[in-house]
Amino acid sequence: MANSYTQIHIQYVFAVKYRTALIGNDWKEKLHQYITGIFQENKHKMLQINSMPDHVHILIGMRPDQSISSLIQNVKTESSKWVKAQQVTEKPFAWQEGYGGFSYSKSQVDDVIRYIQNQEIHHRKHTFLEEYRKILTALEIDWDENYIFKELE
Repeated sequence: MANSYTQIHIQYVFAVKYRTALIGNDWKEKLHQYITGIFQENKHKMLQINSMPDHVHILIGMRPDQSISSLIQNVKTESSKWVKAQQVTEKPFAWQEGYGGFSYSKSQVDDVIRYIQNQEIHHRKHTFLEEYRKILTALEIDWDENYIFKELE
């Protein structure tokens, strides 16, 4: 049987429920490690992960044997359970419904990695929603304001 060859790079973006700033600097690296482990367990390659207090950016090399939606559902469910079990936040923790899943060519990977690495600098100038709308617009994705991530509550 012939081999299958693929090159699939996906950036995931998802937010804490109600966009509450719950991801603490003191435990975010452990969260990143846990999420990385979920991707690796599913045989995908973590290329970059970073988070802000209210959202996460992840870039992976994805194998084609799992759907984008089932993978991110697994990641969000298991990482949410982990946060709760670690008792790292006094407030209830959950991820907001929905996510962004954006594909990139190999020639764009280094730029996306740098973008994810520099989230702290980037967010000094742009809010999460400004950033998210900019990604959707740049990638020419049709979107409806009624179904975008919720404003801070």
